[in-house]
Amino acid sequence: MRTHILPLIALLVLQAVCAFFFVGDILLSVLGIPFIPLDWALIELIEIGAALGLSFGVVLGAWALNQARRRTRIAEEALQAASGAFMDLVAQRFDEWKLTPAERDVALFALKGLSLQEIAALRQTSEGTVKAQTNAIYRKAGVSSRSQLISLFVEDLMGEALVERKPV
Repeated sequence: MRTHILPLIALLVLQAVCAFFFVGDILLSVLGIPFIPLDWALIELIEIGAALGLSFGVVLGAWALNQARRRTRIAEEALQAASGAFMDLVAQRFDEWKLTPAERDVALFALKGLSLQEIAALRQTSEGTVKAQTNAIYRKAGVSSRSQLISLFVEDLMGEALVERKPV
C-alpha cells in the first residue's frame, strides 16, 4: 500500500504545479499585472507536463474507481454469504428445537427486533398468543429471554461457545 503512495503524491504535486501555473497565468493576464514572460520552450514543457498529469489523473481515477468497485463487489458477496450462512444457521437451530411454523415466524420476527405488539399485528393474532409462542421458543431453545436467544446465534457465528448453555 505504501508503494502506491509516492507515485500518487508525485502526480498530485505535478497537477498542482501545472494548475497553479495555468490559473496564475490567466489571473495575471486578466488583472493586467505585469510579469516577466517565460521562455516559450519552458511554457511548452509545462503544458506537456500538465497534459501528462491530467492524462495520468484520468487513468489513475479510472483505476481507483475500478478498485473501489471491486472492493464493493467483494464486500457485497461476503455480506450475502454471511447473510445466507446466518439464515442457514437459523433454520438448522429451528429444526433442532422442533419449532412449529408459527413459532418459526415469531422467532424470526423476534430476532429482527420486533416487539410483541408488532409481531401480533403482522401475524394478525393476539399479543397473548405471541407471548405464549415466544415462551415456547425460549423453552425449546433453553433460554429465558430474547437477548439470550440472540446470543445463541452470535456464539454460533463466532465459532466458539462464549457461555455454557443451560436449559432454563
